[in-house]
Amino acid sequence: MNDNAEQQPLTAAPSYPEAQLAKAFMTALTQGDADTRRRAEVRGQRWREVLAGMAAGRLSVGSRTPVEGLPPWVTLEVVRGGFATGTASAGGPLQAYEVEAARSFGVPAERRALFACCLTEPGLAWLWARLDSGHYEIGVPEEAALLTMAWLARHGEMNAALGLVAELEPFADRLRFLPRPADGPAPDAIAAVHRYTVSEAVDTLTRRRPNAAIETQREALAVWQPFGDELLVHWLRTAQDGRVLQLAPDADWLAHGEVLLGRYRLLAAEHTRCTKHRNPKKNLGILRGALEETVAGRPLEMRRLGLLRHAVESMVRRRGLPGSVAHTALRRRQAEQAVLPSHHALAQLMLRRLAVLPQETGITDVAPLLGAVTEEESRETGLPAGAVVPPTIRQVVESTLSAPLGTLVERGVVPSAEVLAELVPQLVAATTAQAYGDETLRALMAANYRAFGNRRSLLLLNLERQVRVEELPWVRAVSGQRSAVLGKPDGEGARAVLRQLGELAVRAFPGTILPNPLVREFGVLERQCDLSAPFVEELAADIFMGAFSPKFLTAARVAGELLDGTLYERYYGIDYAAIRNLAIAETGAALIRSHGARTSPGFARLCAERAGAASRSWSVAANGTVIEQAQILTTHNLATLVHRVGIAPRPGWPDLARRCFVTVCRLASRVHRNPRPLGTIKDTAYAWRQMVFHLSLCPPEEQRRVIAGLDEETARHPAHVATRLAPALAGLALVAEGGAFGGDGTADDGRARRFLGWSTDGHWIR
Repeated sequence: MNDNAEQQPLTAAPSYPEAQLAKAFMTALTQGDADTRRRAEVRGQRWREVLAGMAAGRLSVGSRTPVEGLPPWVTLEVVRGGFATGTASAGGPLQAYEVEAARSFGVPAERRALFACCLTEPGLAWLWARLDSGHYEIGVPEEAALLTMAWLARHGEMNAALGLVAELEPFADRLRFLPRPADGPAPDAIAAVHRYTVSEAVDTLTRRRPNAAIETQREALAVWQPFGDELLVHWLRTAQDGRVLQLAPDADWLAHGEVLLGRYRLLAAEHTRCTKHRNPKKNLGILRGALEETVAGRPLEMRRLGLLRHAVESMVRRRGLPGSVAHTALRRRQAEQAVLPSHHALAQLMLRRLAVLPQETGITDVAPLLGAVTEEESRETGLPAGAVVPPTIRQVVESTLSAPLGTLVERGVVPSAEVLAELVPQLVAATTAQAYGDETLRALMAANYRAFGNRRSLLLLNLERQVRVEELPWVRAVSGQRSAVLGKPDGEGARAVLRQLGELAVRAFPGTILPNPLVREFGVLERQCDLSAPFVEELAADIFMGAFSPKFLTAARVAGELLDGTLYERYYGIDYAAIRNLAIAETGAALIRSHGARTSPGFARLCAERAGAASRSWSVAANGTVIEQAQILTTHNLATLVHRVGIAPRPGWPDLARRCFVTVCRLASRVHRNPRPLGTIKDTAYAWRQMVFHLSLCPPEEQRRVIAGLDEETARHPAHVATRLAPALAGLALVAEGGAFGGDGTADDGRARRFLGWSTDGHWIR
């Protein structure tokens, strides 16, 4: 499920949608690229739908059920910021496959008629055939509903099947519950995942257009410079002592000049990218204009003659006489450059190679696709044999690699934690589906989960929770078919996958906060194996309402179990014993309900107190200071992964601490001359916090060795990085040696500071 935490608006007022509509309108009005304008027009239409729904009262922004008349399980069309447009993703006009199914069933092309037909014997037989063959796709979760009903009916679960039909029937005319046809079953995502399908790579390459600047340069090198050389040689035939027109043009000269001018007109009509030759002030324009006058029998006036002689002299001076060794070598190099195949042409070749592959899967071995142009391909396309596929096209093809997730990270196909979060649902889908004993049901639930992973998050207020996959009616209907296989203590199942993913995320992207979509997938796996390991999301400061759900306090207690008495507790001034007592007290009492949701008032009060005076007035920055304290107390899932899940990333905590500091330095370097540095400062502090966490898990001697070596890393960066980080490094060394910060987070008259990311009155690192 995609996350919009960083994009959510300050309020649910119409001002945000209005601003987005204006932005889309301006893009559609001013952009030169037709595809960009078209996409902006689509965005604008969706924002108009949002505003119309809000004005008419059909949309309740901030609710789990924002669209009037639709239950929370319906997949909605959601735009930037988590706003629902009012349209169901499974709604709208009939898809082509639905029309074809209606024709084959002999029923009207209407969704309710299709729904009713699937409850008959022929319809059930059609659905059973899809289940057995696996020849179906689930684009949105609703498309798994009728297949689930058919599975229940075939296995004698009639009450569950009828209950599911009763829940779906009110929406049978509005939503498509029919699966999409496919050429074959989906691949097993437990063994391998892929970032893009072959079809998506084809779309990317198809949208690639020739580079206008490069093609213009190619035309200049291949056409106009050789023609300019011909004009220059022609004028030099009239030269004496290096000055042209010292010798009177004869009849042969004039006749050849006529031929050159004719060729010029043909070239100008055919080759239109380069326009420099049309400029009468440029050398080629001067030579050609003077030739037109001379061939027409009009003597050159003194000014034009001076321009002609200056142009000829400058061309010879810069490149040498045509035919000379230097000039010939230059033109040879330029000709070789001009005939190099364009990236657009090589993209067309790659499209030919991809066309013969299955389109809706990844590729297990991309190496054969990335080879140089073969002799046969050269004959068929005109591309030079041996031409190499450029990196930009290689990257598109490599993004389709289907391999274990760790392999994709190592090969750079997954360059960030955000991209990792996009791929994890494929693996989680296959893993969670293993709990179903029946093979066909397992494949169906995996496909359903993959589709559910594409469901975009809603903007929610009042601590409401996003819909979980378990809440979908068809998933609930088969919940009794799940076994306990995922919780096996022998390392198989969801716990093993959770440990693998946790180690991969922490090892591959040190210093990067875990993105909310990834945190939610961790939560899905945790619920499957019942570890009582609370995973907490990053909260959006612009809609934060001052309350935390109880799992934040639980996560802080887990962190205390791991970090009590460590550098982390001392550096951030935490009393984990007090947090443990608070958790015991709140667990023993009835949890207070705030805004209709369970909250932990003690944890909220503690975070506000730690944030200090900054938290007493409302602002995005003030909210951020409170949220940051929650992340500090909970370690934002790191302690949960280590203490409850049991991750132990190789090559160890000291190496991770050093790599986190590399991220700190890289981010700190971006603060320099940055007009809007606050987001970068926040990310730098997050990376710093992860470094302190990893240091806290190191043996004391190793911890001291890592801290002592941090100055060596700052020396590898611009000088201002060491200056900016000096107070933070001094503060870390102070605490590591047994010292402590004062109540304001500083020591040694401000020369040593606790590094936090959020501030309401300017940040010292600036």
